Amino acid sequence: MAGKDSSRKSNDVESEQVARQFCDVKPRTVPELSPELTINRLRAIRVMRSTWVNGTLLHYWFDGGPEPQRQAVRNAFLEWKGLGIGLEFVEVIDRSEAEVRIAFDQADGSWSYVGRDVLGIGADEATMNFGWDLTDDYGHSTALHEIGHTLGLPHEHQNPFAGIVWDEQKVYDFFGGPPNSWSRDQTFRNVLRKLDTSEVEGSTWDPDSVMEYWFPAGLITKPAKYRAGLNPPGGLSAVDREWVKRWFPPLAPTMPTLEPFVSAQLAIEPGQQSDFLVQPPGTRKYTVSTFGAADTVVVLFEDVDGDLRYVTGDDDSGTDRNAQFTVKLFKGRRYVLRTRLYWAGQSGTTALMYW
Repeated sequence: MAGKDSSRKSNDVESEQVARQFCDVKPRTVPELSPELTINRLRAIRVMRSTWVNGTLLHYWFDGGPEPQRQAVRNAFLEWKGLGIGLEFVEVIDRSEAEVRIAFDQADGSWSYVGRDVLGIGADEATMNFGWDLTDDYGHSTALHEIGHTLGLPHEHQNPFAGIVWDEQKVYDFFGGPPNSWSRDQTFRNVLRKLDTSEVEGSTWDPDSVMEYWFPAGLITKPAKYRAGLNPPGGLSAVDREWVKRWFPPLAPTMPTLEPFVSAQLAIEPGQQSDFLVQPPGTRKYTVSTFGAADTVVVLFEDVDGDLRYVTGDDDSGTDRNAQFTVKLFKGRRYVLRTRLYWAGQSGTTALMYW
């Protein structure tokens, strides 16, 4: 939904057509992939390229903002986490420790970068902003919506399987007017542009998703039932809950230890991941690498008093190389190595080693 009636809480459609504001999601990083890749390989990469490895601990930091607004965002993080997912969210007081930096600039609307794209944003810049009150029902859905983007979710109405046919000029006129005053490029990017079928999982549209906009009458010509408008109920839908639990299932209570110079075969399916505990026998530089013709993302975390801190990682998707990095590890410290598989290659297997 992610729309906000900035003048009053009202069910009057005519009033909402004038006053509602919408999320302006930031442009996504588009990987350069070889056109020679198979369709299945391209699809696997595009669907998962922005998704965090399961078990990631995302640190978030507030750049000012009134306490009621900050608490509303905390509550939204708790609601996502309360589904039992493997991701963790921790508030920090130091900007430099945060992957997710949240501002409350009322003149900048509400927006977020998508998924792992936040890692490419400068440490002095926000990765999420809230431009209106979050303490009512609309605001709560807005907070859930922007966090959904940070988890990797796009706008639901851009799902190519939705079958939406727009009255494009009315869409441009509506979003180009106040209070959004969007350019044609913003309107196209946030509303009219359909995602490529290779960028989405599944083949259905969820009009009840928290990632869905509200639309007034007249913008949608098909499906006919939405000519009078589309009004999601707000909050997380059943499909939202299913999606996030499928991509970020609860973590296993224990994980195997990866020994140096010992290859571990990864018996996982595309979209799944393997996790290993790493306890280096000495302090020195080590190389971590996958083996086999597969697309993977490999991420190393250091366990600092139970708080997993990102160290480094590599993503070899769409290339002819293996994921690999060299990093200094310290004896007596604990590390966690997580590997998510995009595509299993012709052999259907891959392996992981550090030495």
